[in-house]
Amino acid sequence: MSIVNCQFKKVEIERKFLVTGSFQEEATDVTHIVQGYICSQPGRTVRVRIRNEAGFLTIKGPSDEKGLSRYEFEQKIPLDDAQALLTLCEPGVIDKERYLIPKGNHTWEVDVFHGENEGLVIAEIELQAEEEPFERPTWLGAEVSGDRRYYNSMLTKHPYTKWNK
Repeated sequence: MSIVNCQFKKVEIERKFLVTGSFQEEATDVTHIVQGYICSQPGRTVRVRIRNEAGFLTIKGPSDEKGLSRYEFEQKIPLDDAQALLTLCEPGVIDKERYLIPKGNHTWEVDVFHGENEGLVIAEIELQAEEEPFERPTWLGAEVSGDRRYYNSMLTKHPYTKWNK
């Protein structure tokens, strides 16, 4: 198989929205996440994440033209390795709480950012197809899918608290 013509099997289809209302009472779980980027160039990212006491290494490919779909590979790694890899990351760290909220046939992930991204709250939903219908919670605001400013990798370089609002 030629690498140039390789088709990835694991594609993440995700839509992102700002959050404009109260959602916490609907959450069934909350976790603390710290993550950094070994590589965050356009078209490819390599992320190290610690979620509670578990480590993960994630590689993501380029987004499609709408910013909804892209290749994603994620592997659980030992916590010690994740902590060591975080020291190799580019400057800027993402620190957030993730709330899981079931709605209809989907589970929303709502991220409440801390540190240099304090004040930013984003809801994400993973879909099986880009046009798949989903139930919209009342606290859902404007869609920001495809807006690179809201990519976690961009938030490490251009934190939310430094935006000219």
